[in-house]
Amino acid sequence: MPTTREATLAALYARLQPLAALILRDEVLPERIPAAGLIILRDGQPGEPEVTLSPLRYHYQHRAELEVVVQASNGRATAFDSLIAAIGTALETDRTLGGLCDWVEPEAPASVDLPIEGAAALKAAVITVVLHYTTTGPLA
Repeated sequence: MPTTREATLAALYARLQPLAALILRDEVLPERIPAAGLIILRDGQPGEPEVTLSPLRYHYQHRAELEVVVQASNGRATAFDSLIAAIGTALETDRTLGGLCDWVEPEAPASVDLPIEGAAALKAAVITVVLHYTTTGPLA
């Protein structure tokens, strides 16, 4: 049986799967970016939990990251914006990831253009997704 942390991250990964972009988890950036874009889910850090006693519970605000990358010679900004909006819609559909966490909250992306010699530039951003969940122990 997976830990609450792993179950929540797996649910986030599954929530992103219907998007047109290629979705990876903790992988290296591939050499080629698909036309629909690329999203890499990074597990991130659970941080220091708030602890309540009786019953003992650990309340985390886990900060996972989505690396979003689009490469297009024409309409790169529009494709990037559409992908960001699709991520937002996917997360808003079920803010509890099927009841695995209390709340999912994405933070606004800060995008950057990355020039590639001999190819169309990449437009990329990291979106932090805060996963609020509770466990019975730091390793549960």
